[in-house]
Formats: sequence, C-alpha cells, structure tokens
Amino acid sequence: MPFELVIFLAMVGVFAAGCFAAKLPVSLSMLLAACAGLLVSGNGLPVRHLVEGTFGYVDTILVIATAMVFMRTVQESGALEALNAVILRRFRTVPALLLPLLMLVAMFPGMITGSSSASVLTAGAVVAPVLILLGLPAPVTGAFIAMAGILGMIAPPVNIPAMIIGGGIDMPYVGFEVPLALLTFPLAVLFSLWFGLPHVKVVEWEVLAAKLDLETYKKYGIRLFLPILVVAVLMVLGKTLPQVFGMGLPVVFLIGAALGLVVGKRFNILSASKAAVNDALPVLGILAGVGMFIQVMTLTGVRGFVVVSALSVPPALLYAAIAVSIPLFGAVSAFGASSVLGVPFLLALLGRDQIVTAAALSLIASLGDFMPPTALSAIFAAQVVGESKYSRVLVKLVVPSLVIIGWALAFIVFSKQIRALY
Repeated sequence: MPFELVIFLAMVGVFAAGCFAAKLPVSLSMLLAACAGLLVSGNGLPVRHLVEGTFGYVDTILVIATAMVFMRTVQESGALEALNAVILRRFRTVPALLLPLLMLVAMFPGMITGSSSASVLTAGAVVAPVLILLGLPAPVTGAFIAMAGILGMIAPPVNIPAMIIGGGIDMPYVGFEVPLALLTFPLAVLFSLWFGLPHVKVVEWEVLAAKLDLETYKKYGIRLFLPILVVAVLMVLGKTLPQVFGMGLPVVFLIGAALGLVVGKRFNILSASKAAVNDALPVLGILAGVGMFIQVMTLTGVRGFVVVSALSVPPALLYAAIAVSIPLFGAVSAFGASSVLGVPFLLALLGRDQIVTAAALSLIASLGDFMPPTALSAIFAAQVVGESKYSRVLVKLVVPSLVIIGWALAFIVFSKQIRALY
C-alpha cells in the first residue's frame, strides 16, 4: 500500500471519527485530521503549515463575514419583507411568475453569503409562511426553501465551493458568473414550478395583506432596496471597470451595509454585526479547517497521489464516482467535499473547460446539504415550516437531486461547448 494512501486514510479516518463519533464541529475535525496527517507522515506538528493553511482562504473568509453583515442589515431594515410584499401584490394572480420570483427571494441571502443555511433561516423564513398560505403543504414548502438554499449557495456572485475548488489548483475566482448562472437559474425556475404549481392557489390580496408587514414599505418606499441595488451595481462595475471600481467584495458589502442603516427601520448596527458574524463563524471555521487540510495534503504528497489516482480512473467510472462520492462526502460538509474530492476530480478533468467544470462540481458538492445525517438545509427548512420530521422534507428532494446531478454532469461533458456560448 502506498504510504500516501496510508496518510490519506488516517486523515479521512480522524476527520470522520471527529464528526460522527465525537460529534465535534467540522472545523475542529479538519484541524485534527490535518494534525494526524502531519504526525503519520513524520513531519511532527509544524504550526507554520497550519497557519499558512488557515490563511489560504482569508480572502473568502473576509467576503463571507462582510456579506453576512450586509445581509443582516438588509433583513433588519425591513427590505426582505418589503420585497416579498411587492412581489405578492404584483404577481399573486400569475403563479407561473410568482413562484420563480419567490424562489429568487429565498435564494438571495445564499447568493450574497455563499451559505445555504443563511438562505433558509432568513429569506426562507420570510417566504415559507406565504407559500403555506398559497396552498403548499408544509413538507413541500420545506423542500422549496431547502432547494432555494443550495441553489442560492451556488448561484453568483459568491460561491464558496467553487472558490475552494479553484483555490486548490491556484485558479482565481474569475469568470464564474455566467456558468454559475446557467447552472442555477434554470433549475430555480424549474423547481419552483415543480414544487409549487400542483398546490398553489390564487389568494385574495386582503388575506395576504393581513399576514405581511406592509407598513415598512409604505413608510420608506423603494429606497429600502437601495443597498441591494448599489451592491449589485458596484459588483458589475468592479468586473467591467476594475481599474476604477475594483475595490473588492468586502468593501462593496460594507458600503451596502452602511446604506442599510439609513434607508429603512432603525436598528443597532453593533448588535446586528455581532449576530451576523456569530452566524458566520461555523462557515468561517470550516474554511480555516479546509485550508489546513489542503496544506497538509500538499505537504505530504497526498494531494498528488489522489490526483494521479483520479487520472487513472476510466472516464465512465470517473463520472459515476463524481455523482456518488462528492454528495456522500458532503454529508459531513459540502465545503469539505469540495476540497477533498472536488480538487482532484477537477485535475482529473483537465481536458474540460476548467471554469465550467469547477462550477458544475460545486453544484454537485452542494447536495451534501441534503445528505443525512447532517442534511443542514433540509433540517433547517423543516424547522422553519414547523415539520417535526425532516425526512418528510428530504423525500421531496430525492428526484430533484438526481436532476441536479444529471444537469451538472452534462455541463462537465459539454463544458467546452458551453464556454463557447459566452
């Protein structure tokens, strides 16, 4: 047995034991796995490599932390509920338009923060009562917002799994917007209609109005949405005119958060920021742990061994391995699956367009949030809709998950043709 395989098995074993047996946080389990790899390889415990690994994703950590602060200000200012009310008032009689728009609202926090949990617990909690009022059963509503969570996590502009996969081969997070949009937005429309059309009914505006917060929008008007608009414009300008507006996503999000203070309801920015960072800490810890894990894999030669092994797999089996192993490993962490498996699979697919392929792999990795026993998106969605058994939500997501895998694999197979379209 190759020594690199022994090291890799030791790291994965410690990681799995920490998560499942000891019930430790994913971030701490990754730290212990990195230490195990160092010890088994005979490198001792050089703190330098652990620190270097932690700082490997410092840019992403800053983006997530500031995005969570921005998202909290949007929520506290009343903009999310106001947006919900505006959409319902305009499109309540046209379910084929209403449902995709509600899906986009539920996706929005994930698009900004890169976290499926952020989508489910913020915008998802706002959208869920409306969906139930429109006639969707609780398990279906839970599946709707759980799907919005993972699609929002993968949709542009912020996609942490793609950042992790790209970072593993030193590929910058540039040029991902179009493939990520092509991967997620058609699915968002499809699944919103899939879950909603069989159950949705037209409800009188008076009934909906009694359940919505209309006073905030009446008081502050369209200016509530100014922070979202400014952030979107600055993001676009940062891509098109980087010499003038290339200030970086953390600064853009902080500008949006500052605007959120003055356009809507008043709130304590220090308390909101503290709560936002506290919510982001598990994700930030995972990113630090992923950095350590990859650093040790590189140091000990495990990363190269995994890549060479993946390259030796026949193409048909390679696609089957991607479809099965990445979601299953994602049961522990979609981010962990992106680093441990996404990176070597991307290197094994060097003949494909790397940006489109990395984007597709990130979509498959997101399904880890549906995998028991963790199933974070499904569990949080069940809590939001008041469903005691999250398995009732999870069963509604089985067929859509298979559709997602097939869609992502098609993007990998035809990645060059897709890249030629834009």
